[in-house]
Amino acid sequence: MKFINEKIASYIDEYYLPYNHELMKLREEAEAEQIPVITRDTEMLLLNILRIKNPRRILEIGTAVGYSAICFAAVLPKTEIISLEVREEMSRKASENIKKFGFDDRIQIRLGDGAESLKKLKEEIADREQQGFDMVFIDAAKSHYREFWDRSIPLCKSGAVIISDNILLKGRTASNEFVTNRRQMTSVRQMREFILYITETELADTSVMPVGDGVAFSVLRG
Repeated sequence: MKFINEKIASYIDEYYLPYNHELMKLREEAEAEQIPVITRDTEMLLLNILRIKNPRRILEIGTAVGYSAICFAAVLPKTEIISLEVREEMSRKASENIKKFGFDDRIQIRLGDGAESLKKLKEEIADREQQGFDMVFIDAAKSHYREFWDRSIPLCKSGAVIISDNILLKGRTASNEFVTNRRQMTSVRQMREFILYITETELADTSVMPVGDGVAFSVLRG
């Protein structure tokens, strides 16, 4: 029997504790401007996974205002983060926020098309076990998740974790009853195919969790 509903989700959110006051202020500013940042329950889960995994290099696909990258850097004081962002305005805002938090020495934003940026990263990494990433966080254009996931594999160390956020698309992935117009069906179909792919592939072990708007955790095999 499943118990998650709006009341239970709200109850869980009551126990949300921001990492610090400054991050909470950044979250509230983003939420007020309707700029998507990781949900509060997703944040709590991710930060504890980071504490367990302690990745030294993180690749983030989708920067927005830099909130999640700043969270990662705050929890992991020795970690280097490369974040990819296609929108110039978001990249500018994120750069300002990252500098304000004092993490511009450890968070690098790369502006440009995600697929092209991943291609360039592959050219830079000569030895993936030495220079590769311990964790990848995908939170960008949902219709490109499969491409982002596949292009991330050659950049990762053995046993790396790939986390894909917002895979439920506000419930639409789970059921057509949440689809409000026909234009959404293409992204819904692509997301369903993506989830099927990452749960069946022999490259990783994947768990899909109903946290936030859905999170998939893929642990790469050797």
